[in-house]
Amino acid sequence: MNSLGGFKLAGSRAATPNHLQGLLNGKWPINWSHSGVIQNDESMTKVVEVCAKPFEEHQCEFESEAEVMNPEQLHRDGNALLRNLVPAAWLDDLRSAFDACVTPSARWSVPRGPDWRHSMLDLEPKIQAVCRLRAMLAVVGELIGERFFLAQVEGREPLMGGGHQGLHRDFSARRPGDTVNVLVFFDDYGPHNGATRFVPGSHLDGAVTTPAAPEDESRSMQISGNAGDALVFDANLLHGASLNPSGARRRTILIGYFAEPLYSTHLETAKLRSVRMDTNERFDPPSAAVNVSREPA
Repeated sequence: MNSLGGFKLAGSRAATPNHLQGLLNGKWPINWSHSGVIQNDESMTKVVEVCAKPFEEHQCEFESEAEVMNPEQLHRDGNALLRNLVPAAWLDDLRSAFDACVTPSARWSVPRGPDWRHSMLDLEPKIQAVCRLRAMLAVVGELIGERFFLAQVEGREPLMGGGHQGLHRDFSARRPGDTVNVLVFFDDYGPHNGATRFVPGSHLDGAVTTPAAPEDESRSMQISGNAGDALVFDANLLHGASLNPSGARRRTILIGYFAEPLYSTHLETAKLRSVRMDTNERFDPPSAAVNVSREPA
């Protein structure tokens, strides 16, 4: 089996914390391919080129060094806040893509809430590039723990006086941890514009199928930060958006990654979720950023 910098390819989970840190910070000289092996030539797709080039100079900062150094803490907390994930030079284009793809509720397969602005942007190349940023894929892969795929991405923005959600779980499908969500922020976010709140470690609660209890709010924390950050979290983690009291813009994309065994179920519901993009690509943890393959059509 091939290896790179101590990381085994083809989906092995054998990686030390230092190796994980190196991968997350983009320090390995890596190119992607759709054949599942490392390539040294330039035969990469347009999306992969967009993803990989910024990491020659760009590094992602993390909310806590321990989240990078200690995968056990990542699994215990069920989330990681990745600071400065998206290159700043991308943000104007990403905001423009979001605004250009805003879609009225009636044009979605399932109507959307009236206190939100929704953007159907899963076919936008720059959005697809964000979904493949390797620091993010490495964290997603560590949480899922097996081969996975990009299942959906859509844009969401709470309107003034709207956006509040009760704490809830999006739920894993077949086993705990087989579904991971990511919120990528295109604007600065915090209590002033309805930023997300969550309960750390709640994905490990014994009764994850039960609704949130009133006392869960007292355990929740609300995040704040800058455009370009991303929150990666287990779908079983209690979370919810908050009221946007100011009307300040808070454009985000919500990305869903599923473990590979969920693919057939995903296809059954993709139309209901207004998924239009190709979802054949596969990623292998924890080396998600170095081993990408495509399922036969």
